[in-house]
Amino acid sequence: MRRLLHRTTAAALLCLTLFLQGSARGQSAQTLTSYVDPFVGADAGGNTVPGAKVPFGFANPSPDTVPNPDPNHWDTSGYESDKNIIGFSQTHVSGTGGEGKYGNFRVTPLAGEVAPEDLASPKSGERAEPGYYAVTLTKPDVRAELTATRLVAVHRYTFNSSSRSHLLIDAGSVVFTGGGAGRRQRPVATRVVVKAPDRIEGSGSFVGGWNPSPYTLHFCARFSRPFASHGTWRGEEVHAGESTVSGEQTSAGAFVTFNQTPGRAVELKMGVSFVSPEKACANVESEARGAGFDEVRRRASRLWEGALSKMAVEGGTEDERRIFYTALYRSHYMPHDLTGENAWWKSGEPHYEDFYAVWDTFRTLHPLLTLIQPARQRDMLRSLVDTYRHTGWMPDARIAGANGMTQGGSNSDVLVADAIVKGLRGVDYETAYRAMRRNAEEDSPRPLYEGREVAEYKARGYLSTLHERSASRTLEYAYDDFCLAQVAGRLGRAADGRAYLARSRAWENLWDAETKSIRPREWGGAWMTPFDKTRLYMLDYPRFTWLGAPYYEGSAYQYSTFVPHDARGLIDRVGGDEAFVRWLDAFFGESKDEALRPEGLYTHNNEPDLLAPFLYTHAGRADKTQARVRQLLGREYGTGRAGLPGNDDSGTMSSWYVWNAVGLYPNAGQDFYYIGSPVFARARINLGAGRVFTILARRASHENPYVQSATLDGRALTRAWLTHTELARGPVLVLNMGPRPSAWGSAARPPSLSNPATR
Repeated sequence: MRRLLHRTTAAALLCLTLFLQGSARGQSAQTLTSYVDPFVGADAGGNTVPGAKVPFGFANPSPDTVPNPDPNHWDTSGYESDKNIIGFSQTHVSGTGGEGKYGNFRVTPLAGEVAPEDLASPKSGERAEPGYYAVTLTKPDVRAELTATRLVAVHRYTFNSSSRSHLLIDAGSVVFTGGGAGRRQRPVATRVVVKAPDRIEGSGSFVGGWNPSPYTLHFCARFSRPFASHGTWRGEEVHAGESTVSGEQTSAGAFVTFNQTPGRAVELKMGVSFVSPEKACANVESEARGAGFDEVRRRASRLWEGALSKMAVEGGTEDERRIFYTALYRSHYMPHDLTGENAWWKSGEPHYEDFYAVWDTFRTLHPLLTLIQPARQRDMLRSLVDTYRHTGWMPDARIAGANGMTQGGSNSDVLVADAIVKGLRGVDYETAYRAMRRNAEEDSPRPLYEGREVAEYKARGYLSTLHERSASRTLEYAYDDFCLAQVAGRLGRAADGRAYLARSRAWENLWDAETKSIRPREWGGAWMTPFDKTRLYMLDYPRFTWLGAPYYEGSAYQYSTFVPHDARGLIDRVGGDEAFVRWLDAFFGESKDEALRPEGLYTHNNEPDLLAPFLYTHAGRADKTQARVRQLLGREYGTGRAGLPGNDDSGTMSSWYVWNAVGLYPNAGQDFYYIGSPVFARARINLGAGRVFTILARRASHENPYVQSATLDGRALTRAWLTHTELARGPVLVLNMGPRPSAWGSAARPPSLSNPATR
């Protein structure tokens, strides 16, 4: 089987292509895009965007609904299903938390009088698929359709009324969500110019939102036919016939009027650019010239079909296939490819923005891209390294041209380690290593936005409670040091590697044997008292603020599971395999101890928890990992608009599903994968260059979640993990599934700092 996969013939390639285009039983002709529902996660805090885009594209036209004035409401997509639509803006982030961002250059179709203060309309007939969105706005009686290229949003409006028909552009629009008035996005300056009977250009400058640094964005709007008349507006003032408008601290824009007959469509191509309005026009020319709406939509659909075809699955239920491909779709959303749009420095390197944030995505998303989109992942890393060259720091988060909030450590370090240990080529690892060294050795003047606070950490081996997020950052710094050691070793810096490997044991300095948890230390070295390992201290106001608590978005119990590089060391400190399994069972809620409150235990939408189910494998209980994974897949994910476990966090939660549905999971920054419990009977992962990794889960079902035995290319496999080298060859992994737990995988444990595995 492997020999055939490696020596791929034309016939074999044809068979593989047909398989990848549609793999569900009895559904061989069905496109993969037909399984995707862009509305999944739009409600219940998922914050996903239902509008149109291409993989990693920046242009993302999507509906904006009436803003929610509640400062405690954090819908960062700008969209809520139960609210009226006010228009369609061109830029969005998807599945994020915190304050909103983007939502620029909103277009609203109108009929009758132009009334900028009265844009909201009920909707009907809403539908979406990858690269396409459509809805009927019932107040103006218009069918709105959206599609996109990388930098161009393409709209089509079919007016069904014989009254005057208009398209209004708001150059100062933003997604308006979350936080107090001073933290929300707002325009500070706008300018719009009607340049020709079929073209409008403009710019907007904005502040606030997530990562509140100012940014300026430009647009160029080209219409499929000349408009009959035009005008401008500012606030509620409308000025017919005027061609130029500027605004400060308020929205302003232009409107155009068309002589309409019912059923006649108007198409609009709106290019966006961080460089200039002229560059936005050039983007329209280069990406959409000569292509009408339907052709752009077909191109977008083909791009999505190609992206989804990297993974093909058989078996499972229809709903599971829909959840899987929707999750894979969301795994191709961010960061945004803005190559050619670098307005901040001159460089020939690929440029990506909107790493929102690596603290989320390093765990699941980027390892997935390393496997199925290696060229993309390479270019993202090159962009991060280039950011270091020109700003002095390799960011943990970045959006709209500025480094963003660092939630924990310097997590770009994990991406570099993950890439180098898996052999990803085309990255300047020497420069990346210098960036990592700066993170590890120099105190950042702005640690909330880049780098680390390392003086006390280097001196004591931990951060004391004098520092914000002291305990969680100590854990993250320790893992960042481990990742630095991996890179140093690959680059031949053995002494550095040994030093950083020793420093990566810093987590031990906060281990409290009495409470069996990571516990903060005061300046003098004493344990923080009073202390409760299940308490969410970030909610303990006024004692702590959200960022000032000793743990970022989690409890001590939750963070105590985050020792990715030294699970064996953690097991030993808890008391050995059996004691650790009981400790982990309690973390998952299997305890009669009422003191273990559910809110401080495992929470699936909390990133530091995500590795916890796989720690059982380190204790020789791969069966426990299999049971937990199956439980979480079924409980936390579903079809429908509330189908995600909270914020998707730029694809983090979606890619967690993708990994586990095929029976694998990465320990990001390291070169091995856990073997879990596949949902599907067969999964094929296209690795490129004729290599396909196949997972066959015989008798896989909800009744058979446990692995009984396994083979890799026909040879018995007794461990519940694979190296990247093994996977990358494109072998066939066969898992024999059954209804009862087995001892499979209990002997050879995964690699760990305290007990490196023999590979």
